Amino acid sequence: MVFAKIVETEKELQDAFFVREEVFVKELGIPLPLEKDEYDEIATHFVAYFEKQPIAAGRVRFLEDHTATVDRVCVLPPFRRKQIGVLMMQNLEQYIQGSHIKKVKLNAQTHAIPFYEKQNYYITSPEFLDAGIPYRAMEKTFDA
Repeated sequence: MVFAKIVETEKELQDAFFVREEVFVKELGIPLPLEKDEYDEIATHFVAYFEKQPIAAGRVRFLEDHTATVDRVCVLPPFRRKQIGVLMMQNLEQYIQGSHIKKVKLNAQTHAIPFYEKQNYYITSPEFLDAGIPYRAMEKTFDA
């Protein structure tokens, strides 16, 4: 059974970092100093497990303008297209909504835009490059 949770221990944090390194550094070729950043210290991290093995990760940060940002959402290749990303987004959004935040922002790799659109995010920017990868900014507003 797959489950996602808020990171509460150093081991869980290292598990989330493991998934991120596998996906962003090894698979996508993003340099590790760009993948790990200053926001890791202030973000709330999430990790998903299957049979005690980490398979997905993501993080949430709260911004000063009553919005939250979701980033570093990733799923290991063997677990993609199995609703793990949906599970991660549900957990991240449930956590955000518990904080009375009404808007969530994220930067989606262009190939992932249809996934986020299915989660009711909408595009808010032209395409831009980050670490050589094309992205578009997206947002979602929660009902009051």
